[in-house]
Amino acid sequence: MMHKTDCELVHDYIKGKESALEALLHRHKIRVFNYINRKVNNPELAEDLFQDVFIKVILTLKEGKYNEEGKFLPWVLRISHNLIVDHFRISNKAKFVNETSGQNEDYNVFDFVKVSEHSIEDLMINDQIVSDLKKLVETLPEDQREVLELRFYKGLSFKEIAEETNVGINTALGRMRYAIINLRKIIELKNIAFL
Repeated sequence: MMHKTDCELVHDYIKGKESALEALLHRHKIRVFNYINRKVNNPELAEDLFQDVFIKVILTLKEGKYNEEGKFLPWVLRISHNLIVDHFRISNKAKFVNETSGQNEDYNVFDFVKVSEHSIEDLMINDQIVSDLKKLVETLPEDQREVLELRFYKGLSFKEIAEETNVGINTALGRMRYAIINLRKIIELKNIAFL
């Protein structure tokens, strides 16, 4: 069989061939993981961020928003870089808030959603998006909802989620993947527009 390029595999995946994503993942996993791990210097955190990177890759490809012809790896590394920056921004903010309040609070990923220059209208739209998204999350099957909430609302790693829910890490990752796929379907079905 001929060796397919990244570009050909991306097109195959967009057309519905799941094995194409596995081939891309297999081809680039070590390079992407090492890039993330060098930046965070923590293999467990690197594994979590790596999973988040590929969830973002899957969503972007499924939405038809990928347009980096022939530059798959640099695009994935750019997503990795952005998620690393976001992780440190959120964890620093959470740590700061925690230290000043003296309380052990739960942090909601939506508290850190970037809002464009804060007009009242922007803030109202943002509140509506958060509210709509929470309602959609509540419609998911319980096992998928639980993983999504533990990951995004409580900030647990996939290893911690696996321990908390008494399942293997691959099951936790699978549930997260299905939760995101199902949310996407609900959004498309109801024709909901998130900015």
